[in-house]
Amino acid sequence: MGAIYPLSRPGKSAISWKFCRQGLFTNSDDMNMVFPSVNKRSLALIFAGGLTLSLPLNSIADQASSKTGPLPSPVHEVIDQYCAGCHNEDKKKGDLDLESLSSREIPANSDAWEKVVRKLRTRQMPPAGKRRPDEASYDKVVAELTGVLDHAAAQPPNPGRTDSLRRLNRTEYQNAIRDLLALDIDASALLPKDEASHGFDNVTVGNLSPTLLDRYISAAEKISRLAVGAVHRVGGDTFRVRPDVTQEEHVEGLPLGTRGGTVISHTFPEDAEYEVQIRLTRDRNEEVEGLREKHEIELLLDREEIESFTVSPPKDKNYEKVDQHLKLRFPVKAGPHKLGVTFLKNPSELMETKRQPYQAHFNLHRHPRLTPAIYQVSIIGPYNAKGPGDTPSRRRIFAKFIKQPAQASDEESCAREILSNLMRRAYRRPLNDSDLEKPLELFRTARADGGFDSGIEAGLSAILVSPSFLFRIEQDPDGITAKSAYRISDIELASRLSFFLWSSIPDEELLDCAIRGDLGRSEMIEKQVRRMLADSRSGSLASNFAGQWLYLRNLDSFTPEVRLFPDFDDNLRQAFRTETELFFESIIHEDRSVLDLLDADYTFLNERLAKHYGIPNIYGCRFRRVSKVREYERGGLLRQGSILTVTSYATRTSPVIRGHWILANMIGTPPPPPPASVPALKENTISSFLPVRQRLGEHRANPACANCHNLMDPVGFSLENFDAVGRWRTFEEGTPIDVTGGLPDGNKFEGVEGLQRALLSRPEIFVSTLTEKLLTFALGRGIETFDAPAVRKIVRDAETDHFRFSSLVVAVAKSTPFTMRRAE
Repeated sequence: MGAIYPLSRPGKSAISWKFCRQGLFTNSDDMNMVFPSVNKRSLALIFAGGLTLSLPLNSIADQASSKTGPLPSPVHEVIDQYCAGCHNEDKKKGDLDLESLSSREIPANSDAWEKVVRKLRTRQMPPAGKRRPDEASYDKVVAELTGVLDHAAAQPPNPGRTDSLRRLNRTEYQNAIRDLLALDIDASALLPKDEASHGFDNVTVGNLSPTLLDRYISAAEKISRLAVGAVHRVGGDTFRVRPDVTQEEHVEGLPLGTRGGTVISHTFPEDAEYEVQIRLTRDRNEEVEGLREKHEIELLLDREEIESFTVSPPKDKNYEKVDQHLKLRFPVKAGPHKLGVTFLKNPSELMETKRQPYQAHFNLHRHPRLTPAIYQVSIIGPYNAKGPGDTPSRRRIFAKFIKQPAQASDEESCAREILSNLMRRAYRRPLNDSDLEKPLELFRTARADGGFDSGIEAGLSAILVSPSFLFRIEQDPDGITAKSAYRISDIELASRLSFFLWSSIPDEELLDCAIRGDLGRSEMIEKQVRRMLADSRSGSLASNFAGQWLYLRNLDSFTPEVRLFPDFDDNLRQAFRTETELFFESIIHEDRSVLDLLDADYTFLNERLAKHYGIPNIYGCRFRRVSKVREYERGGLLRQGSILTVTSYATRTSPVIRGHWILANMIGTPPPPPPASVPALKENTISSFLPVRQRLGEHRANPACANCHNLMDPVGFSLENFDAVGRWRTFEEGTPIDVTGGLPDGNKFEGVEGLQRALLSRPEIFVSTLTEKLLTFALGRGIETFDAPAVRKIVRDAETDHFRFSSLVVAVAKSTPFTMRRAE
């Protein structure tokens, strides 16, 4: 593998010392592939597998075609009659000269014509109010243009190009550790947030800075110790409850008859004693909130009571010592456990709660807590450790070698098999002779100092910082013609499928199928996709894909103005998220039509969310499916609190944000960003009492703003029956709400029901937009104009099965951009 290049003298740099200690560097050429901007003498990274890689490559958008031809006469007639007046050589509105383009071959100017198709398909051109073709003419022109463009795109195909190196983002890393080591970690505590591009955070992940690599090294060390069960020292983890969590009611996962508190999923590394310390929530005066009488606190492990504590109001008003006795050291078996801390519910609390006007109780600024609440729980240990125990992680790592080899001479052969099994899954490919060299070298060194388990821990740590694990690698075949399209290997296709559907590494069945060379067959792709969608890991499509597509991740940062919305708390915020994720999962697992995302007459509710929506007879913290909710103005994404909240301001609704969200995520035609000279809307304060429609008139009166606001605002106005936290209303400040709205195609309607009907009247537009979002997420790159023919084919294929979710995903997985790649 070559000599290790020294970085600096020991002690000069913590990062450098870790690099040398882990044996991450082999030669400067390998290093420079991953760190093109870093001096060769500074770093060198081991490529466990001896791969020769290229730098991340920019997407190439050249469109090739072997077919040319004149503009079809129906297209020519419509352009002459309705478009050329604005899009000619003199005016060039939108920087588009259709008059000149009409005399040229369509395939040679496919970028421009694809933009024309999108505008015509969504009826955004000619603008509303101008003279327009009839629907038959629109359809005929779009069909003629797409026919020529689709034919040209197939000769030869242009699948686009993803980067050769794409780092696992935080979500993928967390899921990969789970599936590789049977270990649940919180990657957000170990790694920094990934930047998003094109709406998703798996796009701009090509580079790995030295600082970020240091975080991956630290994470690998911690994970390896935890998985093997070799912590060797006392440490601690502290879990805090968000300050805006109301703790007056039962928490799911805790016994009935309790209220508030928290449930913590925690992996205990060894059979040992651990100390749990509990702190209560205090107000700004450092007094324990709501502590007016005695309260019982229960400490539970896997729902079994470990200890019960009593807290009482101090007689001398000194709250410093009130919770100092809330700690306990007790033995715990190694492995994952559920630690619960909660209060016994007093009968008097139920009566008191019923007299309160609000569900939210969490701080003095809004309204004081009725009863004490848990602030944080700390877990410290291990003490008096008795060994690593029998944990799911150790069973996954050691397999049949769960007991150490009987003879020292057998240890290296056992280590070779253990590490080989891990590396095959971690690297998502068959191993070569050089893959094991560095992990085994580190095993031998650590084995000499600390024993067999320590050696495995060191080898595992090296695997987790190898580029073969941290990067998804796609290489051009040797001898490939420049810029030509080629089918990616089955091994690369397996990774594309698993990270698309599971946001994780391939399982054994998928990897075996790829190694055998069977995955390239169309029927096998469909078989694997349907199997993977049926697996619980496909829930990542709801939490990861939908969480980003629908902006659910923005919920955590949204806090409405407390004086206007005093009944909002984190309980409601998390209920919003859960409703939408469960709803999206139902579309996946029941294989429903994706149109049900808009049109479903059911949703998922618990008592907190049902009360917020005004839906009766729903009790308890458990979420359950509730049908026939349309009479309460619920059902479908457009009526869910999560969407309506993240598209609002803290003080009021925003037809602009909501309209933009619909155009971008449902129709696929987002307006351009506002010019830098556009002024802020003056009314964005809590003191204005004018209806929002009148407030936004200021922007529409400004010619610089009118073009975009005339597109966005009418769409957003149709959702004005929902306030900034998603509650239904018919009046605003005593004035009936005007929910007259419209789409850029000139379609006028009333309210959310009208908007829903308008979107469903041409379902291919919504399905095309969803397809583009899925394809962006699946490929890890933005969709280009040359991808449009592939998108249209996916939609056509799914339409034959009524746009069922599985049909859409199967069509994506079989598509040219997903199964092929363009050479450099």
